[in-house]
Amino acid sequence: MLKFIKNHMESITGIEVYPMLSLLIFFTFFVALFWWVFTAKKEYINNVSQIPLDN
Repeated sequence: MLKFIKNHMESITGIEVYPMLSLLIFFTFFVALFWWVFTAKKEYINNVSQIPLDN
C-alpha cells in the first residue's frame, strides 16, 4: 500500500513544496504562540484563569 502511495506522489509535479510549506506554517504558528504567551499581560492571564471559578 505504501509503495503505491509513494509512486503516485512521485508522479505529481511540484509535490516537494508541500512538506516545506507545512513545516513553515507549523513553525510560524508555534513561534507566534510562544511570543504571545511570553508577552501577555499578567492581568489578562489572571482574569482568564478565574473564569471557570466565577460561578
